[in-house]
Amino acid sequence: MSESTRPNVLFVFADQMRRSALGCMGNGDVATPHLDQLAEQGLCATRAVANCPLCGPSRASILTGRYPLSHRVVSNWLPLPHEERTFGELFGERGWATGYIGKWHLEGAPNDVFTPPGAGRHGFGYWAAFNNSHRYFQGYYYDDAGQRIQIDGYEPDHQTDLAIDFMRRHREDPWMLILSWGPPHFPYEQVPERFRQQYAGRPLEMPPNVPAPEELESTRQVPWLKAGPQAALRDYYAQVTALDADMGRLLAALDDLGLADSTIVVFTSDHGDMLYSHGYIEKYQPWEESVGIPLLVRYPGRIAPGRTSSVPTSTVDLLPSLLGLAGIAVPPEVQGSDLSAEWLRDPGDARPDSTFLLAAVPDRPHWPFLPFREWRAVRTARHSYACDLQGPWLLYDNEADPYQMHNLVGDPAHRATQARLHEELQQWLRSTGDRFVPWREHIRSMGLVDLWNYRERCIHPKEPELLDP
Repeated sequence: MSESTRPNVLFVFADQMRRSALGCMGNGDVATPHLDQLAEQGLCATRAVANCPLCGPSRASILTGRYPLSHRVVSNWLPLPHEERTFGELFGERGWATGYIGKWHLEGAPNDVFTPPGAGRHGFGYWAAFNNSHRYFQGYYYDDAGQRIQIDGYEPDHQTDLAIDFMRRHREDPWMLILSWGPPHFPYEQVPERFRQQYAGRPLEMPPNVPAPEELESTRQVPWLKAGPQAALRDYYAQVTALDADMGRLLAALDDLGLADSTIVVFTSDHGDMLYSHGYIEKYQPWEESVGIPLLVRYPGRIAPGRTSSVPTSTVDLLPSLLGLAGIAVPPEVQGSDLSAEWLRDPGDARPDSTFLLAAVPDRPHWPFLPFREWRAVRTARHSYACDLQGPWLLYDNEADPYQMHNLVGDPAHRATQARLHEELQQWLRSTGDRFVPWREHIRSMGLVDLWNYRERCIHPKEPELLDP
């Protein structure tokens, strides 16, 4: 592909935004006009999932196209090994100007550790990033000398300004930019007041899989959830609408710079948010609220406007698919599927039958309101099936039961479906080299004990879960 035809890539992703929090997905309670417009102008993937619905592992899978047990970021606050190759290296080595703005969360521990220029930035030339923080009115990032640059105002607004400036400076060159926003991750109330007011006092429709308030008492000990489901959901939607406004600014900037027709635009998230569904908060669960993510892709002249795709799609597929759209060969170590032909509606494309999902290692071993169990799962176009270490755990027919309220495991009427999906899961375990063992065995067998113990001392100093080699 000649330089004149190489597309720019603007890859924008939110943190903890579930797929259902979009107007274009049928949610009438949330205002997302610019994201809905993006969906109208390109592709909306209705079955996109996070292979591992936890920040660090999912971000590493997005960047590398590999599963956590391969890239070794099996939980939060573990560093992405320098030998792993990402968007930065793969586009940068072929002449694209590259940049990364926002939350990184792949430098290990502690939260505010600096990523110096070099191998730890994985080929991203422009860098305005930080490891991990969710203080949206006290945001910062580091310059190349390690000096912290404080952000005035709302963090996503400033990050969007930086992204627009990057696009302006490189308007004559092919470029690949990743913009990583922190919201709608808790604390939900940290959003400009004008967006909170948009939802103030509005009764919102709670999903039917949210238990009655008296059954959610255990979540009251969580500081950012004391106000209850309605208040949390209103602020969550306010954060989504605030991001939508910044997405509108990015799309307008592409138009103003004359780059819209030559730029692939992607919007997605690293994982979803349970927000009380099934009685859980946060993520790292196999239900749709946790694993289901938005995925919108616009490529004028190549992807037909208004397309929807129900093909099973996951975070490991994003890198190879964008390499395919950009005309770059997919490296052999990448484990995801190149779905670029499917996005372009090539009838000869071989499509995956399912996606593989997992939770291998806990994020917070000591939090009773975030119970952890190891699980592995498959998601097909119709079904979700999960096993824990004791055996079959969950089976849902997502067409008949979109809120996953009727577990069909052990139901004689669905015995054949369960057996078929169980074998599908076994094939995924074999093909990815996943032994599906207790989490401590993974940490030890991967040689991560020292890194694990360091992260525990940094992140959970009062109750570190320390492991012997």
